[in-house]
Amino acid sequence: MNRLQDRTALVTGAASGIGRAIALRFAQEGARVVVTDVDDEGGRETVERVEAAGGQAVFVHHDVVSEAGWDLACDTARERFGGLDILVNNAGMGDLATIEDTTLAAWEHTVAVDQTGVFLGMRTAAPLLKASGNGSVVNISSIFGTSGGFGSSPAYHAAKGAVRTLTKNVALHWATEGVRVNSIHPGFIDTPILDQARGTPFEDAMIAMTPMARLGRPEEVAAAAAYLASDDASFVTGAEMYVDGGFIAR
Repeated sequence: MNRLQDRTALVTGAASGIGRAIALRFAQEGARVVVTDVDDEGGRETVERVEAAGGQAVFVHHDVVSEAGWDLACDTARERFGGLDILVNNAGMGDLATIEDTTLAAWEHTVAVDQTGVFLGMRTAAPLLKASGNGSVVNISSIFGTSGGFGSSPAYHAAKGAVRTLTKNVALHWATEGVRVNSIHPGFIDTPILDQARGTPFEDAMIAMTPMARLGRPEEVAAAAAYLASDDASFVTGAEMYVDGGFIAR
C-alpha cells in the first residue's frame, strides 16, 4: 500500500524498537522519513534499512528535551523534503523505582523525555503540520498512561498519562486546522528493551497478564501508526488506540 505517498514523516526514537518499525513501515507506505534519535549508530542503521528497501530517509541527532534540537529536526524536514506532514513522538524512557525511591532528579528527567519532549515536538512542528493540509500527529503513550500498572515507576506513569490527555487537548485545538492528533498505547512489546527480561519470571508475568498470551511485535504498533497517519483515519482525532493484546480490556 502507498497510503503515505509523497508525505514526510518525522519519527523520534527511531534508532530501534517501535520507532524503527514505524520508520520502516512509513517508508513502505511511500513516506519520506526524518529519523531522529540520540543513538547515532542505530539511527543511521534505520536510514540504511529504509534506503535498502527503496525509500528515502535522513538521520538527525536529536535530544527531544532540547528546543534547539527540535528546531534542527523540523528544519531538516523542510529543507530536505519540503515540509512535514506527520509527526510521531515515540522517543521515551522508563524507570522502575517506587514513589519512595524516586529522586527529584530522576522524576524530572523521565518527565522531560516522556512528556516535555512531546510538548516541544508539537509546538515546534505546528507551523509545518498546519501548512501540510494532511497533518497528523501520533503520540506514543502506554498502557501505563491509563492504568496504574504495578504501583512502581510513578514518573513514567505520570508522564504517559499526561501524553494521553495532552493529545486530546491539542486535537481539539487543531480540529479545524487540518491536523489530527491521536495516541497509541502499546502493551508489552518485544523490543530490545526487554532483552534483560528474556527467559525470566518477569517475561512470563508479562505474557500471563496479556489476554492474547504473547508479547506484541513492534510491527503491530507500526501498523496502527500507519493507519492513524493516513487518510484512512481522516475522521479520527483525539483518540487513543490500544495495541496491547487485550491488557486494558481486563
